[in-house]
Amino acid sequence: MDLTDKKILVTGADGFIGSHLTETLVRRGYNVRAFVYYNSFNSWGWLDESPKEIRDEIEVFSGDIRDPHGVKKAMTGCDAVLHLASLIAIPYSYHSPDTYVDTNIKGTLNILQAARELDVQKVVHTSTSEVYGTARYVPIDEAHPLQGQSPYSASKIGADQLAMSFYYSFETPVAIIRPFNTYGPRQSARAVIPTIITQLASGMRKIKLGSLHPTRDFNYIEDTVEGFISVMNSDRSIGEVINIGSNFEVSIGETAHYIAEIMGVDIEIETDNARIRPEKSEVERLWADNQKAKQLLGWMPKYAGKEGFKKGLRKTIEWFTDEKNLSRYKADVYNI
Repeated sequence: MDLTDKKILVTGADGFIGSHLTETLVRRGYNVRAFVYYNSFNSWGWLDESPKEIRDEIEVFSGDIRDPHGVKKAMTGCDAVLHLASLIAIPYSYHSPDTYVDTNIKGTLNILQAARELDVQKVVHTSTSEVYGTARYVPIDEAHPLQGQSPYSASKIGADQLAMSFYYSFETPVAIIRPFNTYGPRQSARAVIPTIITQLASGMRKIKLGSLHPTRDFNYIEDTVEGFISVMNSDRSIGEVINIGSNFEVSIGETAHYIAEIMGVDIEIETDNARIRPEKSEVERLWADNQKAKQLLGWMPKYAGKEGFKKGLRKTIEWFTDEKNLSRYKADVYNI
């Protein structure tokens, strides 16, 4: 499937992963329509920071993924949809679960229904490793049971199942990409790596974190973007769920010390109870089996293993420690 000369809609294009993905698609010659969340400030999110030559090539559509009429209008004339728009903060899902159902489940339904009616050639739906919950075995392959341990993960499980139901029921050409924990420049401070870096970059040496023992499989943004493009262009991905992960497991505590080592500082970690998930909701262990992505797509992480992780951290730290970028973050305020 070659979509180089086709029209690609990216939902959530104003966000962390979406903005990087949109920029990469434009640089590679794709015709991109960027769906951004409507706001009265006319902000395009992170796309406002894109180079002018990139912005000039993007067709921006401001709307709300929860509105089926706007979604269908945005998708009209598009050949493929990369659907990233969602609410993703786990702590906020404890606070406002209803918004996660509306955005993540109903928003996905709007994409799928429009794709069916408009005969879109490909829909790539974004899942998350959180749908697996705490690993029952490692590494986690795509056959691992799904466990909704937070309202966020439950909403994503619902969205994933809805996407597959359209493939089975209507032959909608859906593929599901399931990235593990993506990190890199522009990530929200609600995520742990930006939280650590911004506290240290602001001069703090006693930093506040939640649980230190859970493990994650961190995926640098460039690898995640390549995963999206590989899934989009592969005929073999239709009807499939595909993990995108580094196949490297590391704890939150180890991650904090890697960052401190790279930044050349000594740290003390203080446990902040406000940052700790409810006991049964915490996902204790995530570690990706990425064999399916390698076999189906030919995708390989460039930032794999301990050294690959440190390489990605260095690039992330370089971005966050730039004063212009750091000034956007409130390092002393917990962001749910």
